[in-house]
This record gives sequence, C-alpha cells and structure tokens, in this order.
Amino acid sequence: MASNSAMSNGKEAAKVNGEPVLKRARDGLHELLRSHKEPRNKVTVVLGAQWGDEGKGKVVDLLAMDADIVCRCQGGNNAGHTVVVDSVEYDFHLLPSGVLNKKALSFIGNGVVIHLPGLFDEAEKNLQKGKGLQGWEERLKISDRAHIVFNFHQAVDGIQEQQRQQQGGKNLGTTKKGIGPAYSSKAARNGLRICDLVSDFPVFEEKFRVLADHFLTMYPTLNLDVEGELAQLKSYVVRLRPLVTDGVYFMHQALTGPSKKILVEGANAALLDIDFGTYPFVTSSNCTVGGVCTGLGVPPCHVGRVYGVVKAYTTRVGVGAFPTEQDNVTGELLQSRGREVGVTTGRKRRCGWLDLILVRYAHMVNGFSAIALTKLDILDTLEEIKVGIMYKVDGEVLPSFPANMDVLTRVKVDYKTLPGWCCSTEGVRSMEDLPPQARDYVHFIEDFLQVPVKWVGVGKSRESMIKLF
Repeated sequence: MASNSAMSNGKEAAKVNGEPVLKRARDGLHELLRSHKEPRNKVTVVLGAQWGDEGKGKVVDLLAMDADIVCRCQGGNNAGHTVVVDSVEYDFHLLPSGVLNKKALSFIGNGVVIHLPGLFDEAEKNLQKGKGLQGWEERLKISDRAHIVFNFHQAVDGIQEQQRQQQGGKNLGTTKKGIGPAYSSKAARNGLRICDLVSDFPVFEEKFRVLADHFLTMYPTLNLDVEGELAQLKSYVVRLRPLVTDGVYFMHQALTGPSKKILVEGANAALLDIDFGTYPFVTSSNCTVGGVCTGLGVPPCHVGRVYGVVKAYTTRVGVGAFPTEQDNVTGELLQSRGREVGVTTGRKRRCGWLDLILVRYAHMVNGFSAIALTKLDILDTLEEIKVGIMYKVDGEVLPSFPANMDVLTRVKVDYKTLPGWCCSTEGVRSMEDLPPQARDYVHFIEDFLQVPVKWVGVGKSRESMIKLF
C-alpha cells in the first residue's frame, strides 16, 4: 500500500521504475521561484579586448584599491602586467596585480598553470623594488587544482618553436615559458597539480619521473635535470603548503558569504583566446569571460560587470595577421612614445591604428559592460588619427571578424580619419579638461561599439585613469 507521502488528493502517485514520483504542488513551486534571490556577491571581471598589453594591470590596480579578493583565472607567467604605485614600477607575471593591496586576499585559480621558480623569483624581484609587496605570502592563496609548469615544459616550448621554424618557416612567437606544453599535459591527463606536490612527495616524484620520460621519448634532444628539478620542487613544499587551499570551496565561501568585492584579473586577451583568438597564433587558455567560470569554479550567475580594456591604438607581440599594423613612421612613433616593449619577452611590439572591428568582435564574445580606454596620451602628437571600421576581402565587406587566418591576412581595412589634438593630455584628470578632439575620439569609439567608456587613461599610474561615470 502506498504511503501517505506518495498519495495526492487520495490518488496513488505515478510510478517510474517502481518508485513513486512526487509532484510538487504548483503553489509550492511558485513560492520557491518567488523566494529565489539574486546571488549576493558577484565577481567584477577585467579582460583584454585586443592582443594583450592593453594596460589591464593599471585598471586592476585601480579597482583593487577597495577589493576584498583579487583573482587570476587562467594563463601563466606568459602574461605581463605593469603597475606603478608611488613612482615604483612593479612587473607581475603570475601574482595578481591586486597583491599590492595589503587589505585584500589574492587568489590564483585552478585555470592558471604555475611555474613555481617563476612565482618565487617574481616575488623576490618585486620586493627589491619597493615596499608594496611586503607580506605577500600572508595574503596569497593558490588553488590546489592548479597545474604545475615544470622546467622541461619550458625546454619543450623552445624545441617546438625551433621545429616550427624549420618545418614551416614560421613559428608561433610563444614566450617559451612552457605554457602550451603544460596545458597539453593537462589535456592529456598526465599533468601534475599543486595538490600532488604538497600531499605525498614520493608519489609525486614517481609521477614526475613518468611525465619527464614521456617528454624525453617525444623529444630525445631534451636536456633534463630530473634530480635537480625534483630537489628544487621539494624545497618549495614547506613554503608553498600554507598558501594552498581548496579553490572551489574558497570561491564558494567568498561568493555566498558576507558581502565582498571580488575582482577577477584576466591575463592575455580576447584575440589570444584558444577558441576565439587568431588561431593558431594564440595562447593555450580561455582568456575570454568563459575562462572566469572554468578557471575559478564560479557559476555564471555570479559573473557581474565585465570591463574590456582597450588601448587607444593596437599592438601585437610576435607573429600573426595584424590588419591595421603600421610598418612605417607612424608605427615607430607609437612604439617609441608608448614604450611598447613586452613585459615578459622584452620584444618590441608591432603597432598600428585602433581596430574597432576587432574590439567589436571581442565584445560579441565577452559582453562588455563598459570599456577602459588606455594610453590615449600616446596619440597626443598626431595631427590626424585613423580608426579601422570595416574589413573587405576582394571588395566584399566582411560582416564580422574572420576565423580563417588566411582570410585575415588578405583583409583591406576601411578607416575613419579623425582630427588629432596636438597637445599634451598628461595631467588631465577630467573628461571636460580633455581637448575637444580627444573627447570626440572617445565618443566615436562608444558610438561604434555601443558600449560606454568608463575610464580614459592618459598616463602610467592609477591616478591617470579618468573616471567618466
């Protein structure tokens, strides 16, 4: 005989596989829906909207001033963020830029691949520059699920670049930091994670040797120092263990607990995304908004405002198609005035006009709430400024940004020419004080993208970011 709980209005409930199906009364369902609340805490996300080097570190530093938690969700020490505080220039590659805020926790999520010698060397070098990084270990947490970049991953990265150059005559222009090989190990399911290193070292050592042998089989010329690297890794364990936490639980507590301001700092940029970037000249992680969810364990409903960082012109490091590139005097001017040298590689960046087709595509993928427009002051000396507004191939207009890089190399760009302002904007601290032509430049970008510009950068420091609303 059916129990009372399996009865509804005197009738036995329907059964599936012999078990009663309990139907919730519609009134109860409506009550449940009415009682559903929006998530208390949402993450604010800062992402690059071009090929990187847009000045994300400056924007993150600005927002991190009153943040409670600042997170990295993907990439590795192939990223480079420069932050200037109290006239001291700090360079970050693995550490979140928000680590300079002594009142905030910094968190390196599971989507990041970590080269431990690089992490500790980075901290030591920045400690020597100023007082900003003092006590960093007390305010840094690392996800136990983050994968480790080993020295042999970096060596393999270099070998792979050499092979590409020899076989096809063109490499990818990687940073040779081992990022691609480490993500390859992760995808092949033979990678090792932080939790492996800090739990049982003899077991970790055994797995490490197997992984090293795997790469040695693939690359016989690989120069491996297995014993030396194991000794180095073992020396980090005591220092590392207090920093390691269950990243999923950490983020869940942060998102569902008392009110907190949580900031996510994206590395690399939209056009370097493994899925949406200019493949194959991309990085090996998702540096668009989806990487926030997978790289931190954040449910999509907890993603709040997404800010896209756009340089007032366009730069690119390494090889790959670049439709608005100016391989001429203008490009040289932008490179020298903008001090366009890679933080990670030291390579000169290729420079060109602002490409709004590219930025609009980044907006399609990320859904930017607003834009931070950086380095506007670099354009101060130009009498006229061009902006890419349309792609054509063989005279036909392309409706969007092409996936095929062979097509992108054939693109002809239609430009809108705007008047320059030919005066210095450094020191300007309000939109009203910008020259009218500079304001028109900002408004043109807003109108084209249909996204508001929230900040305009006219200098190096966080104070140079003019807040518009």
